[in-house]
Amino acid sequence: MKAHGGRKPVLPRMGGVDDPDSLYQHMQRYLLSLGVRGQSQHTAASSRAALTRFIRWCEERSLFHPSEIDRQTVERFQQSLFYHRRKNGEPLTARSRQFLLIPIRQWFSWLVKQGHLPFSPASELELPKVPRRLPKAILSPQEAETVLAVPDINTAVGLWDRAILETLYSTGIRRTELTRLFIRDVDRDRGTLMIREGKGKKDRMIPIGERALAWIAAYRDRARPELLGDKPDDGALFLNSLGNPLRPFHLTMLTKNYITRSGIGKEGACHLFRHSCATVLLENGMDTRYIQAILGHAS
Repeated sequence: MKAHGGRKPVLPRMGGVDDPDSLYQHMQRYLLSLGVRGQSQHTAASSRAALTRFIRWCEERSLFHPSEIDRQTVERFQQSLFYHRRKNGEPLTARSRQFLLIPIRQWFSWLVKQGHLPFSPASELELPKVPRRLPKAILSPQEAETVLAVPDINTAVGLWDRAILETLYSTGIRRTELTRLFIRDVDRDRGTLMIREGKGKKDRMIPIGERALAWIAAYRDRARPELLGDKPDDGALFLNSLGNPLRPFHLTMLTKNYITRSGIGKEGACHLFRHSCATVLLENGMDTRYIQAILGHAS
């Protein structure tokens, strides 16, 4: 189907909308169950994308119900992902294929538990192995200082940017975690930062350096009131230039821009600060178990 006026083509409607036993309807019930069980919106969105792709692939082969899916069907879908090529001709990475297959395996397991299937056709599905690699690049302390010095701290936005960069470098938190920070989460007396509902919806309290705390305080007292203006204040720590809560994508563009402008010759965004923070902690003798806890890693 061709797009008009630069718009994306509209995908055909999935079948089985009015059939309670269709793959589509079972997907809808499964996604609802994820919300009931407290799974994050990100998890639900990733599952929806993966299952939608699988269901459309099945419908192209006239398969519309869970009972029509067997082990060979799932394996053929896995093969189709292996041979798929993006618009630029590149294949899907092993990690991308994992992200598409794991929700399918979990969905069929749920269908068995709900009594819709006697067994899961994806139970013995072997996931692609993802190579464990070290980060491609990290910032040396000198490079980090060069990046941190780029924002113009004489402006409200520049002060805001500096406080964000200092927080990322000092704590190694994820970009989504930074967007969810509230003023009350910063404890300058104890030198800690409370991360609420991080990955896996787990709270954790982590240390934060005195310099980062000083920049946060400067931003909070001098720049934040200007950014907030007359809008209601819900206590969110970092606001954008319009006085609204930050979005993760905004943080990616912000950090990437400053790394490029610094002229250090490295590429990256928020995760570059995360890896650099972990490296500094490790090089200064911190036990890897503590670094794991600070970063919020399960392993």
